Amino acid sequence: MADDPIRRLLAAPPDLPVLAGLSALTAAVAARGLAVVQAPPGTGKTTIVPPALAALVEGRVVVTQPRRIAVRAAARRLAQLLGEPVGESVGYAVRGEHRSGRNTRVEFVTTGVLLRRLQRDPDLPGVDVVVLDECHERALDGDLALALLVDVRTHLRPGLTLVAMSATVEAERTADLLGGPDPAPVVAVTSALHPVAQLWCPPPARVARTDERGVTRGFLDHVAACTRRALAESAGDVLVFVPGAGEVDGVARRLAGIEADVRPLHGRLPHREQDLALTPGPRRRVVVSTAVAESSLTVPGVRVVVDAGFSREPRTDHRRGLAGLVTVGVSRAAADQRAGRAGREGPGAVYRCWSLAEHARLREHPEPEIRTADLTAFALDLACWGSPDGVGLALMDPPPEAALAAARTTLVGIGAVDADGRVTERGRRIAGIAADPRLARALLDASGAVGSDRAAEVVALLADDVRAPGGDLVAALRAVRRGSPDTAAWVAQTQRLRSALPPGTRARAGAGHLTDDLAVGLVVALAHPDRIARRRPNGSTYLMASGTGASLPAEASPLAGFTWLAIADADRGGGRRDATVRSAAPLDEALALEAAPSLLTEEDSVSWADGRVVARRTRRLGAIELSSAAITDPPRALVAAAVRDGLARDGLELLPWSATATSLRRRLAFLHATLGPPWPDVSDDALMADVDGWLGPDLARIRGARDLQRVDVTSALRRMLPWPQAGRLDELAPDRVVVPSGAGVHIDYEPDQPVLAVRVQEVFGWRATPRIADGRVPLVLHLLSPARRPVAVTADLESFWRTGYPQVRGELRRRYPRHAWPDDPMTAVAVRGVRRPRDA
Repeated sequence: MADDPIRRLLAAPPDLPVLAGLSALTAAVAARGLAVVQAPPGTGKTTIVPPALAALVEGRVVVTQPRRIAVRAAARRLAQLLGEPVGESVGYAVRGEHRSGRNTRVEFVTTGVLLRRLQRDPDLPGVDVVVLDECHERALDGDLALALLVDVRTHLRPGLTLVAMSATVEAERTADLLGGPDPAPVVAVTSALHPVAQLWCPPPARVARTDERGVTRGFLDHVAACTRRALAESAGDVLVFVPGAGEVDGVARRLAGIEADVRPLHGRLPHREQDLALTPGPRRRVVVSTAVAESSLTVPGVRVVVDAGFSREPRTDHRRGLAGLVTVGVSRAAADQRAGRAGREGPGAVYRCWSLAEHARLREHPEPEIRTADLTAFALDLACWGSPDGVGLALMDPPPEAALAAARTTLVGIGAVDADGRVTERGRRIAGIAADPRLARALLDASGAVGSDRAAEVVALLADDVRAPGGDLVAALRAVRRGSPDTAAWVAQTQRLRSALPPGTRARAGAGHLTDDLAVGLVVALAHPDRIARRRPNGSTYLMASGTGASLPAEASPLAGFTWLAIADADRGGGRRDATVRSAAPLDEALALEAAPSLLTEEDSVSWADGRVVARRTRRLGAIELSSAAITDPPRALVAAAVRDGLARDGLELLPWSATATSLRRRLAFLHATLGPPWPDVSDDALMADVDGWLGPDLARIRGARDLQRVDVTSALRRMLPWPQAGRLDELAPDRVVVPSGAGVHIDYEPDQPVLAVRVQEVFGWRATPRIADGRVPLVLHLLSPARRPVAVTADLESFWRTGYPQVRGELRRRYPRHAWPDDPMTAVAVRGVRRPRDA
């Protein structure tokens, strides 16, 4: 149509490098309905590709952006080129804000908005094309949206056109995912960047770039100094990259008074201030920005970039149950993209606040979020889609198993999915609120306890990560109510959350009785029950229900002195044992129990300590011990387990080993070593491994050391005797042997060989050494003098009588002349007494 603004634009487009690839793109879309556009930032792909695709179809073209600020900026830029206000041919939708109409042909949306639309209606009625922009950022939502769209195109809408746009070589992988066996066509567009001079500006040696709290004040001073130097040495506007909103404000304050307009830029700013940063003014500008200006935003007029060298990336500590954004060194790919911002309109310069040597050690690419981020919302989306494990979806990288398992545990805990990972009706209500599932759960459950208005206020505070002075969330709530830089965004978020509550949500009677302090604490506790914390007995640190320790910030905190806290945010401790609380609210024990009933447990514990059985009944909230009392009649199974632990720790010497028990154990050890099974192994390791088998009936009767001393170890060992071989114990390994004198002499079962210690005179008449164990083993005879001193050791008695006895006899006759020392001991009569027989 002649009056079609999109066709007018395409007939006389702005001079942008992406124009060179439009014919290849339209051909690929016409042939396959699939394409990947590989083009560096600044080539105009976000501006020109969507209207070019809109000219090919009747329905709407939906374009995703990873950030709300980029959505609004892209829509405003294209609307300006069309000569229309936003909301006509070009519209946008972000969480809580929608500006589109019946005539909208191109709609820019955040990836999260597209995901919610896909969950509501996977057919995407009225949409003919979806463009996934900035795929190279590897945001978690972006990876999931691509996978779901491929699934939709494969199974529901084969005619849906999909175009992915990437600024890096990841384009080839994206093409493989889109096209499957037949990869999608890749349309490559080169950039016409001007040369950018690189200047290395590392901080002085005495200035640390980061410490345990993040970027140091000294380094921010250095970044501000580099910015002043860049203003003095180079022409054009300056774009300064720092990692977060706090650093943006810190550098902006340090630049007060310079001969330029200082414009902060980050996602939490009001729209008006964001627009100021993106619009050229009458003077030079210094735009101090987070990574939002790295690739998805155009900041006109920039000829100089000052890069602090940091970015914020999600990290999750599954062991501690903590997740959040952490400050890390920038990747080389991101550093190159930032530098490229200086070369779009002419030759430029980049001042890098690190050294060339450090640059060589940077990571090649940023880590994909799916590998490092908390996956709770991702797992809920998968469950709502009907693919709890993500199996069969075209994901760029599979989710880490441990992270996905932790996410499922969280979702089961809040009732969003069942034990098999299937979404519940409650889970769908949580997903419909368009917030982190834990915050959505808190909004739903807290509305009845504190009222929907206050619940929405607190959840909005948590969702927008409003900074809490001294970590005090209640103070932050009062500040936004009075009016602060965060108020406008907070009010909009509160209204959106309140309207997202299911119809009929009502506060229960008395919901307003809680003070703001406790109301905030309850909402936080409902969102993060594992972060409910109680002060430790030392009074300076806290223990969270998850088992992680936490300490308040080093500076004086208004939270100091409260026994219970609900912790909204805590960092991972910077190598310290305890995490550091960044935001929290007071709580009390009753509300803690109300918020986390699933963590409440009561268990009987029985342990062995200081030689006795200690039995207690303990009530816990997660890892927090609430009460503990002695049990007078503990369960027998637990008592037995405690005694087993005591024996394992202190050894079998705890038992009363009588001479009889020791002898029996040695006899059994001899038979096991000689004959093997079924004669049992009675070594320390074997007895400990089978305590229940031989000592079991006695264990449950034990309460302390006295009870242990009453255990009949001999009877316990006899339980181990094999049947029917047990009847031959005394035959195979006798305790005593009757010698020729008629005496029963005890056999000492030494570890190597059984020993019989007996006077020489008592074995006169024995021609050969006695053997045991069915004749397999001879006794080792320790032959003794009348005074029971050893005179010979032999296992061959016959040989001893012939060769050894004559020598021994002479010595014995001299020392014991009153005793009988016959010439032929093999025929002599054995004597028990000490006197010579009358007939000797």
